[in-house]
Amino acid sequence: MPIDPPPNDDALALKSRGGVSRVFKATGYSLAGLRAAIVGEAAFRQLLVLSAVLIPLACVLQVSALERAVLLLVVFVALIVELLNSAIEAVVDRISLKLHPLSKQAKDMGSAAQLISLLMILTVWLVILL
Repeated sequence: MPIDPPPNDDALALKSRGGVSRVFKATGYSLAGLRAAIVGEAAFRQLLVLSAVLIPLACVLQVSALERAVLLLVVFVALIVELLNSAIEAVVDRISLKLHPLSKQAKDMGSAAQLISLLMILTVWLVILL
């Protein structure tokens, strides 16, 4: 879902100088990014469904606090990787929708990172539960 550029297309005009207002603006940008991922990225929505199952499950399993933390950590890492993968795809598409070997390589690497994070979830959960 394309997002219209701001009226002033100079990105420097959007940069904050600091202070408390910067924290509020940064939070707003982060929430906008989450909303964009939820609305526009099916893979992120699917991962949220998986997370909605795994996070509560990790909280009720009879495991040590450290094991619980690791079970939760790998789920959050996969969410982070998917956000970064989606960001890479958006930037590549912003540059050009034409097929190019480097564009494919960038997108494939992002996808590979997500595959590895999912394998990490599987491995960690199996090791801890078995």
